[in-house]
Order: sequence, then C-alpha cells, then structure tokens
Amino acid sequence: MANRVPAKAAREARNGAVRGAAQPGVPAARRQPTPRMSPPTPAMAAPEPELPGPEVASSVTRAVAAEAGRELPGAAPGWRAFLRSFVYAWRGLWHAVRTQRNARVHLTIAAAAIALGLWLGIAPVEWAMVFVAITGVFVAEMFNTVAEACVDLATQEFHPLARVAKDVAAGAVLANAILSVVIGLFVFGPHLWPLLLRLLGR
Repeated sequence: MANRVPAKAAREARNGAVRGAAQPGVPAARRQPTPRMSPPTPAMAAPEPELPGPEVASSVTRAVAAEAGRELPGAAPGWRAFLRSFVYAWRGLWHAVRTQRNARVHLTIAAAAIALGLWLGIAPVEWAMVFVAITGVFVAEMFNTVAEACVDLATQEFHPLARVAKDVAAGAVLANAILSVVIGLFVFGPHLWPLLLRLLGR
C-alpha cells in the first residue's frame, strides 16, 4: 500500500506536466476542458410551393410540373386529362352563349345563313367561306367576353384604360361582323340577284 501511493502521485504529476506543456502559462487548477463543437446542422430546405389543382392549373403550370416530375393534386393522367379539357372548353362556350346577348344574335344570323345556303345550293368553297365568317364573328365575341371579365375583375371603378380595353374588344367584334357581311354579299349575291330579277319580271 505504501508503494502504491507515491506511484499514483507520480502519475498525476506527469499528467499535469503534460497538460501544462499543452497550455503553457496556465495553472493546472484554472484550466478548463475544451468545449466540444457540435456538428453543423444542415440548413432546412425551403418548402416546395403548392401547385394549384386541376380546376385552375394552366398549361404552363402543368408543363412545369411535368418537368419537375411532380403530378398536380387530383389531376387525371393521360387521356382523362385530355378529354376533360374539352369539358372546360365547352363550359366556356356555353357561358358565352348563355350570358352574352350578342352571341345569341350571331348564332341566329348564322342559322339563317346556313338555311339560305341550303336553299340556294351554294358550292363547297362558298360553304367554307360562310363558316369562316360565322366562326370569326363568334370567336371575336368570345374574346370580347374575356376582355370584359378581366377588366371587371381588375377594377369596379371607372377608369379610362378600362374603357379603352372594352371598346377595342367590341371594335374587334364589329370588324369581324363587317367582314362577314362582305363575305355574305359575295357568296349569296350572285345566287340571289337572278331570283330578284325574276321576281321583278325583268
């Protein structure tokens, strides 16, 4: 036992000397253990933005989602999504007919032009011109509806630019209507003129 105590004291003295050499000029009683550095935590990843559902997702949003390898929530893959797009298009077409008086007027005139073409027996090329005129006027009316809806969504107050947007859209409809009248005169005029002369007895 007497031999173990000096040996233990000698080991402590050597350890103290080594620590003193590692930290010169610092007494052994005042030395503090070096704090351990915790490993750096990885930065939290920013949450991915939520994509809109299939009711409001545009073609651009769908393209971005496809490139990122993500699917829109509730989106129908493949042919189901393709067929559903026709449902949305028909919904817009029906909205224009149901809510726009001028669209219904255009459809009435178009039905009369088709009936007149059947009665006169116009040529296939003339039929093509008639349907181009009908479609042009109706498409212009739908764009006019889009412009009015966008302006009303942006502001409910009077603004000169809002008036310009609506007036220009309505002017596009008028220009297409004038073009359709000109096409109608060139298509139906040569067929109706002999009939008019016959009725007048000339």
